Amino acid sequence: PPHYRTHTRGSRELRRLVSTASTHFMSETAPKRISTAQDSEDSLSRAKKPRTNIENAAMTAAGEIDEDLHSRQLAVYGRESFRRLAGASVLVCGLKGLGAEIAKNVILAGVKSVTLQDCSACELSDLGAQFYLTEGDVGKNRAEACAARLSELNPAVEVLVVTEPVTVELCAKHRVVVCTETDYDTAVEINAACRDAGAAFIRGDVRGIFGSLFCDFGAEFDVLDVDGEEPHSCIIASVSNETTPMVTCVDDDRVELQDGQRVIFTETRGMTELNACVGGYVIKDVKAHSFKLQGVDTTDFSPYTGGGIATQIKEQKKLAFKTLAHATAEPGEFLLSDFAKFDRGPVLHLGFTALERFVKSKGGSFPTPGCPDDAAAIVAIANEINASAPADQKLEDVDPNAVVTTLAKTAKGYVSPMAAMFGGVIGQEVIKAITGKFHPLHQFFYFDSMESLPKPEVLTVEECAPEGSRYDAQIACFGKTLQRAIENKKAFLVGAGALGCEFIKNFALMGLACGEDGGEVTVTDDDVIEKSNLSRQFLFRDWNIGQAKSLCATNAARAINQNLNARSLENRVSPDTEDVFDDSFWKSLDVVVNALDNVKARLYVDSRCVYFAKPLLESGTLGTKCNTQMVVPNVTENYGASRDPPEKSAPMCTLHSFPHNIDHCLTWARSEFEGLFEKSPGEANAFLAKPQEYADAARRAGDASARENLEKVSECLLDSRCETYEQCVSWARIRFQEAFHDKIAQLTYTFPEDAVTSTGSAFWSAPKRFPTALTFATSDASHLALMRAMANLKAEVHGVARPEWSGDDAALAAAIENVHVHKFEPKSGVRIETDPKATETASLGGMDDDAIIDALLQKLETVREKFSPDYRLTAVEFEKDDDSNFHMDAICGLSNMRARNYQVQEVDKLKAKLIAGRIIPAIATTTAMATGLVCLELYKIFNDAPIEAYRNTFANLALPLFAMAEPIAPKTFKFNDMRWTLWDRWVLKGDLTVKELLGWFEAKGLTAYSVSCGQSLIYNTIFPKHKERMDKKVSDLVQTVAKLDIPEGRKHFDIVVACEDNEGEDVDVPLVSIEFR
Repeated sequence: PPHYRTHTRGSRELRRLVSTASTHFMSETAPKRISTAQDSEDSLSRAKKPRTNIENAAMTAAGEIDEDLHSRQLAVYGRESFRRLAGASVLVCGLKGLGAEIAKNVILAGVKSVTLQDCSACELSDLGAQFYLTEGDVGKNRAEACAARLSELNPAVEVLVVTEPVTVELCAKHRVVVCTETDYDTAVEINAACRDAGAAFIRGDVRGIFGSLFCDFGAEFDVLDVDGEEPHSCIIASVSNETTPMVTCVDDDRVELQDGQRVIFTETRGMTELNACVGGYVIKDVKAHSFKLQGVDTTDFSPYTGGGIATQIKEQKKLAFKTLAHATAEPGEFLLSDFAKFDRGPVLHLGFTALERFVKSKGGSFPTPGCPDDAAAIVAIANEINASAPADQKLEDVDPNAVVTTLAKTAKGYVSPMAAMFGGVIGQEVIKAITGKFHPLHQFFYFDSMESLPKPEVLTVEECAPEGSRYDAQIACFGKTLQRAIENKKAFLVGAGALGCEFIKNFALMGLACGEDGGEVTVTDDDVIEKSNLSRQFLFRDWNIGQAKSLCATNAARAINQNLNARSLENRVSPDTEDVFDDSFWKSLDVVVNALDNVKARLYVDSRCVYFAKPLLESGTLGTKCNTQMVVPNVTENYGASRDPPEKSAPMCTLHSFPHNIDHCLTWARSEFEGLFEKSPGEANAFLAKPQEYADAARRAGDASARENLEKVSECLLDSRCETYEQCVSWARIRFQEAFHDKIAQLTYTFPEDAVTSTGSAFWSAPKRFPTALTFATSDASHLALMRAMANLKAEVHGVARPEWSGDDAALAAAIENVHVHKFEPKSGVRIETDPKATETASLGGMDDDAIIDALLQKLETVREKFSPDYRLTAVEFEKDDDSNFHMDAICGLSNMRARNYQVQEVDKLKAKLIAGRIIPAIATTTAMATGLVCLELYKIFNDAPIEAYRNTFANLALPLFAMAEPIAPKTFKFNDMRWTLWDRWVLKGDLTVKELLGWFEAKGLTAYSVSCGQSLIYNTIFPKHKERMDKKVSDLVQTVAKLDIPEGRKHFDIVVACEDNEGEDVDVPLVSIEFR
């Protein structure tokens, strides 16, 4: 599958584990609908003010989608599913922590309405997991107390409150009913009412560090899209004429299809009979670059001559669900969550059933936390149930590893990470029930994190007894001792986006850094809030747009828990900010939590955590997929221990002359945009700012790069400088002619359709597509839309005011008709790059770069004299999320014209934004689940848990799939009686000379032959002159030779020492630190 590590919030686990789960990432297949003129007309942006919340709500009511707000969600769900969401009503019963999480996620998803139902009053202990309740709400109805705050999440969603018990009539008003904190008998009745009303029913609960989930979507439920992935496709190279035909594909990419899937053929030449089968063909024997067709005989078909695309048919699926009463007795298979807990599902099913009966027998009271007598009673009930169960459901042991006992002892507890994790899972099931998008849970899911708990002997009744605080529900699971420790920890949260908001919310609820003994959370993020953030970064509101994320997130978290000791910074964590995040800062930390969206930053933070031996909790999301990775000093490998291979990119010649999918067209379009409107004006400004220095530097360089830069300057200031809007229109029209007619006509003149290669094979063979030059027409709305966008951007570059008529199609068309376009005449001898390995455009062979540079500089100096000294162009930096700036109109128009040249299916502006804007699909449900999983690991960090307790997770809510496994231990290096890992650092004390340093290694049986600091060699045996340094202080050499600046407050510096043993074999030793002060 494609590698997402470079661009996404995920890491290598996202790729490594997804293959084991037999699922695939999105392919680069073009959409299967041809864009129309109406599409282009609809996508035409007019200058407008940002929409208000009231306007957004009105759009939703009118069936429109605010793509600026929901672009990341649309990348996951698509428009049709999003419209289904906007018409659905959801009932959430029970507004403790889990209910609030579900309601939050569903409201952010954009349903029509959410009804909050709860008959109970808020208790102080609810504040340990319910983030929209405060101490002032204690005694108030839970639903009424949090409704206003939930409604702020999405003003387009109506939030209603019901404080009476659930009725049949209430169920009938909703598409989905979610029950939490609902006893079994009541849940069975509500389930029956939902069946009668045709509503989906979901029941979920968290009991301490255990959770349960049940779904019933009816006797017949249609899954419209099982996994949400784009249909895979492959370009055909050949098809054989035989009874079981072999289809061979071009070797640019592996075939991502699977045996048993169906494909349809399009654009196949020669064997056109393949194109005629609407229902498609079943495939088998799938290999890396081929597959066979099942049930079709092509012996009598016309011979294959070329072309063709095989595209997967996404087939729907029907599911039959049992009711809760029926499924409880006959549960079937359980969704597995942990590879180390294959038999856990049946045990927890029995345990939760026994717990229900115990609670019912006690009039609704849960077992006393930590009480062995209550636990024994529940185990006894489990034994009774098991004894009467059918033979095929009987368990040999109802309480293996004290699972049911632990459930009983912690069931009264309620912790925010479990609520967040299950809130994400259940929220996604609600969306599946409404849209039919993705495969629902069928039907039970149980989960536990027993490994998060302290040792069993610690959790006595006294240790877990309530103390009358907001943390009582967490103390019921983890005890007072761990609670006090959590309150005084120091944590570093790197990033305050979607993940960061969820993390700091969980921190505030858990009480992390909420004590009075030095606890603190430092939050840093150098980004500001944008409108598109509001659909998933739930701590932000529209009045926060433009403000710092870190500041707003910490302020919002303090509103959840006023005792949170949080410090917000706006610094990027990088080598440039080591004066801010210095040694003393890193040494003071207890844990680091990453909430980042790029690999480079992750690797840097990882390196700091390794250096200072600090735990790092890593996570990432991509649509419905998420991964978590635990990095624990001296216990696990680090994040950077393995790297993904570099992401594959299209060859330069493919982008410039031979695109064969819409991604190629969009990549080319964005490159054109940046070259025309950002890089060229920027280069011109560099010349205008310091013309003499610029000219001197260009003459000194005298190469093709300097010439190309000067040509950019010349293009802006000489060839296409515009002073009127009409000139901008003329430039846009001529640019269209050059890009989509003249260059294509030259290409087909140089390589006609029947051209052959030097080996005699067809030049225009797959994957190349023979292009057609476009003829401009003002009657084509897409042509007109592109002209408007290009002219407006050109006007912005040159500071030209847009006249009122620029938005009028007729006036714009009239202006375009007045543009004189030269007739194109093809040229002979033009070189067009065809080598896929080439990285630069074809050079102007034989031309004198120096002469061209001198000529251009003379012309530029002449024209510069006409400008005022402060004259500058406006370099337009690409911004995908501003619908009024014409950026995406230009890129979408450019890519679609190029697609039209090469008969590639076009895309609308949203799809273009997702690809060209490199938008990462993101939804609130996945984010909540990921952060819940990570925070469950946080307890383990504070418990000093062994490696077998930790879990790295890959999950995909679309399938649904959970793949949890122990982390990998760090690699151990050995030499004689010494052992070390990447976590070790050898510290030498004293202001040592080189001779003393080498002697230290010699005493350990090692020969140090090279010492370096940064990029500089301090000592190496191959250089005779380095012997003169033997008596010099290493501290002096690193400062004089390596130019290392050692701050006054730093007592040490680091060096890398290369060693070998007595036999001359290299030995990798740890980083060496010398404490010289």
